[in-house]
Amino acid sequence: MTDPIPLAPAVRLRDAVASRGGRPVLRGIDLTVRPGEVVALLGANGSGKSTTVKAVIGSVPLEHGTLDLFGTPYRSFRAWHRIGYVPQRTTAASGVPATVREVVSTGRLAQHRLLPFRRKDRAAVDAALDAVGMLDRAGDGVADLSGGQQQRVLIARALVGSPELLIMDEPMAGVDAASQQVLADTLRAEVDRGAAVLLVLHELGPLEPLIDRAVVLRDGCVAHDGPPVPNTGLHALPGHDHVHPHADLTPPRLLA
Repeated sequence: MTDPIPLAPAVRLRDAVASRGGRPVLRGIDLTVRPGEVVALLGANGSGKSTTVKAVIGSVPLEHGTLDLFGTPYRSFRAWHRIGYVPQRTTAASGVPATVREVVSTGRLAQHRLLPFRRKDRAAVDAALDAVGMLDRAGDGVADLSGGQQQRVLIARALVGSPELLIMDEPMAGVDAASQQVLADTLRAEVDRGAAVLLVLHELGPLEPLIDRAVVLRDGCVAHDGPPVPNTGLHALPGHDHVHPHADLTPPRLLA
C-alpha cells in the first residue's frame, strides 16, 4: 500500500519583500502554514505582521518573492472560497443598517453567483452563528452589538464558507474575555476538521494551547519560527520589545 501524497501547504511564502506607502516593511520573509496547523504571527507594532497577512490575501503586492496558496501560484489562484479572512480592528457598525444574519450571509457570496440563497446557504449561516454563540441575535442590528459581539459576527462571516484556511488579524484586540474564549473554542473546532489557521496576535492568551508554531517578526524579518514558549506568551519570545500598541479598548470597526 502506497503512502498518501502529502497535501500542499495552505500558505507558502518565500523571500517576501513588500513596502507600504513607499516604506519597506517586509524584508525577505519565509512563512509556511500547513493543513491542520495553527501558526501565530507575533511581534512589535510595525514589525510586519499585518502586512504579511495582507500579502497572503493579495491586498499588498510583493515586490520580490513568491506566494503559493494550496500549491497554486498566487497569480493563478482563483479558489478564494477556500480562505476565510477576519481583518484587523473592524466593526459591523458601518453606518449601513444590516442585521447580524445579513452580514454573515455575505460570507457565502464566494460560493455561487446567484441569489437568493439556497437552503444550504441559510443552514450554513445558522451553523456559523451558532458556533460563535450569536444565533439568538441573528435578527438584531449589528450596530446594537458590543465590540466583542461584532467580532464574533465577523468570525462567523469568515467561517460560513467552511474555509480550509482561516486568517485572522488581531482577533483578540478590544474584545471581552467571554468572546476570547468563544474564539478559542471556535478555532479548536476548525482545527479538528482539518483547517489551517494563521493568526496575527499580540499575546497568545487563551489561544496558547492551540498554537503549533509561533513566527516572531522583527523589522520585517523572521526572528523566531518554532514552538511558542509554554505559559509565557509573547514576552518570552525573541523579538518582543514590550511595547503594547493595542492596549486601548476602542471597539473595532467592521468593513462593509
